[in-house]
Amino acid sequence: MRWGSLRSRLTLLVTVAVALAIAICAGACFMIVRKQLYDQVDRSLVPSAAKAQNSYQKQNDLNWLMKHCTASPEEPTGRYRPPESTQVIYSDGRPTCHMGPALTITPYDLRIAAQGGRSHLHNGTTEDGTPMRILTENVGPGMAVMDAKRIDQLKDTLRNVALLLGAVAALGVLGAAWAGMAVARAGLAPVGRLTKAVEHIAHTEDLDTRIPVEGTDEIARLSASFNAMTASLAGSRDRQHQLVADAGHELRTPLTTLRTNIDLLLRSEQTGRQLDPGAKERLLVNVKAQFAELSTLVGDLLQLARGDADHEPHVEVALHHVVRAAVDRARLRGAEVTTDLEPWYVVGNAASLERAVLNLIDNAGKFGPGQVEVALHGGTLTVRDHGPGIPEEDLPHVFERFWRSSSARGLPGSGLGLAIVAQAVAEAGGDVRLANAPDGGVIATITLPGNLTSPS
Repeated sequence: MRWGSLRSRLTLLVTVAVALAIAICAGACFMIVRKQLYDQVDRSLVPSAAKAQNSYQKQNDLNWLMKHCTASPEEPTGRYRPPESTQVIYSDGRPTCHMGPALTITPYDLRIAAQGGRSHLHNGTTEDGTPMRILTENVGPGMAVMDAKRIDQLKDTLRNVALLLGAVAALGVLGAAWAGMAVARAGLAPVGRLTKAVEHIAHTEDLDTRIPVEGTDEIARLSASFNAMTASLAGSRDRQHQLVADAGHELRTPLTTLRTNIDLLLRSEQTGRQLDPGAKERLLVNVKAQFAELSTLVGDLLQLARGDADHEPHVEVALHHVVRAAVDRARLRGAEVTTDLEPWYVVGNAASLERAVLNLIDNAGKFGPGQVEVALHGGTLTVRDHGPGIPEEDLPHVFERFWRSSSARGLPGSGLGLAIVAQAVAEAGGDVRLANAPDGGVIATITLPGNLTSPS
């Protein structure tokens, strides 16, 4: 396993997290056990001292303690049975007496004897080094009693508990590392499949590769999104190939005609056989027309290419103003257009929408004699002509690139006008359709989402 990989980092994170949790739990367990054991010893010390203090206060006589101070620990001492060791100390440093092992006296024990009214539980030792739990308590002016119990077994118990918890923690860390590797392997398996698919596409450019989608989790959503992305890329590539093929086919005819006409003119000049002025003029007019057709075709191709690749930012557009601008341009070209426009605001690209409306008006003027009727009501734009209409079998194909009906093949144009319309409307989130009017002619309908008033 490479330590720079995502799997290794995930394994390390799981291991560290579980190790910290185990360490915190082990430490908490040790502290709880330690406190319980010490509390048990402390409870056995405090009542004995309280009982001894009671006895001293009631009798107001320290001789009782002094009498029994040198007694054997196993010997009963009447009302006061001492713990494993009892020792009397004086603040002025006088010699002490004790029952059981002699305890090591600290400066803090002497301060308690001197100050009175205080007690102190702490760990200490006997003079021979045995660990003891000691309660030092003032019992009179300048005098204190140290009651103690051995805690060497307690310390051994705590040491064993610490070793046991350490072993459990170590095993837990090893188990966490193994679990981390298993979780990383299982959790990142779909990511591994996705990575292999991406690498396969990068090496082979095979956009038909698909990743199986299992479940509804984030990995499944990522796989579905990747499949959608590759499908979109494949569709874009296919459209690009189709556009190039169609463009090459459409460019071949005007280029052939241009080459033929230019060859005739060159041959005439080279051979010295002048063409008839009328024939020469017709050739030049034809060359000019072919150049105009080429310019139109190239412009339409650039428009389609721009729409496929460069999605310009959309802004709020007053559609009625866009339609009016397209109508004005159509009138400059000689079209007769009547309008009935209501305000409507949409989000889109003004230039693309104007080009789409102009194409519809140009088509209506080309195929239908008389006036073109343009209306905009409630987000629905209609462009109507009064021509012969479109055969019903041709209607499903009118928005295909370079497609022309049999009646339009002899007319000028690139065959891309309606494709540009469909593209511009789709970019603005609307739809467009063509239908034959009941009383003759064709009605082009564009529906765009928007508002009657400007949101700004």
